[in-house]
Amino acid sequence: MVPRYARPAMTAIWEPEARYRIWFEIEAHATEKLGELGVVPQSAAKALWDWWATDPKIDVPAIDAIEAVTKHDVIAFLTWVAEQVGEEARFMHQGMTSSDVLDTTLAVQLARTSDILLEDLDLLLAAIKRRAEEHKYTPTIGRSHGIHAEPVTFGLKLAQAYAEFARCRQRLVNARAEIATCAISGAVGTFANVNPQVEAHVAERLGLAIEPVSTQVIPRDRHAMFFATLAVIAGSIERVAVEIRHLQRTEVLEAEEYFSPGQKGSSAMPHKRNPILSENLTGQARMIRAYALPALENVALWHERDISHSSVERFIGPDATITLDFALARLTGVIDKLLVYPERMQKNLDRMGGLVHSQRVLLALTQAGVSREDAYRLVQRNAMKVWESDGALSLLDLLKADPEVTAALSDAELEERFDLDYHFKEVDTIFERVFG
Repeated sequence: MVPRYARPAMTAIWEPEARYRIWFEIEAHATEKLGELGVVPQSAAKALWDWWATDPKIDVPAIDAIEAVTKHDVIAFLTWVAEQVGEEARFMHQGMTSSDVLDTTLAVQLARTSDILLEDLDLLLAAIKRRAEEHKYTPTIGRSHGIHAEPVTFGLKLAQAYAEFARCRQRLVNARAEIATCAISGAVGTFANVNPQVEAHVAERLGLAIEPVSTQVIPRDRHAMFFATLAVIAGSIERVAVEIRHLQRTEVLEAEEYFSPGQKGSSAMPHKRNPILSENLTGQARMIRAYALPALENVALWHERDISHSSVERFIGPDATITLDFALARLTGVIDKLLVYPERMQKNLDRMGGLVHSQRVLLALTQAGVSREDAYRLVQRNAMKVWESDGALSLLDLLKADPEVTAALSDAELEERFDLDYHFKEVDTIFERVFG
């Protein structure tokens, strides 16, 4: 985790003290149910909860010191708790194995990070929707292969982003449900030494589902899907970031990141206004996607368990969620303050002498009785003259001067095919689909 790209609420979930508090709750809830079942004295759970009610400070350095000797984090924690609680603490962890605590804790942490990420997505969606409505009919050029294609609106570009992140949100809802599972099944997952009712009790108390078959660990296909979902969201972040970076290029300059008073773009060139936030988002997206691969590789563990996944998840759990939280918040800020230049968009639309209307002329010729092959040839030969003139010539003027074209279409019919508003007649339909 890099502090530069971290926000406090998400970081707090991964702090050692927060992790140990979840460990305690798992152990105490399990002991509570074991007491109800008569496996351990009910006084054991009471002793644990009574101590917990004092809101004790978790002494992380003390636990670390014990672990330095035991070389086992869960045993170190249990030892420390026993020192605080006393005699009754010996009944903790009855029939359980370390993975019961570790995997269930990770499920709680990932569920909590999901809740923050869902809030992040809601804020991003709200920002995108506001700007999309603002620029619903702002004309701009659509590009394919980076080349002028046909007119769109800037609002449609943003509507696409909204629909994409709405899908991302639903994927995260599904991933949260899949990852939020509890396993308290004991060694190799047979429940030989711990009643399944204990697992059900802990799951209920922590707001988790029950893992149907946990071997000794929760199956890592769940985690692979979770981190893959984060990777897809990162991909969507980068798609929007790359669009903004292209639109901010000097030769395009249809939109750009907000440049605050006193901000400096370059240590050498005072004139520079660089898309640093969007570039930063591209880099963060690369990192988040990179965490999906080790999560996929964690699926294939040996037999009922090994711990090859453990060190991986100590990295990717905090790093992926903290980075994505930061990236979503940053993108929301970029969209919210994005500077949009409709005049420049119109200037770019007009730059190539009306070439963006070529398809309408092609279709009009075919409807007038010209074969598609001939219609394409007629429009293309005039379009190429405009292209080679770098927009100095007018496609409409050239078509009006082409006898083969005017034999099929009048000047008025040609002029009608150069109406910009024609391209926007279904904008309302698309917005209704996206925003309802």
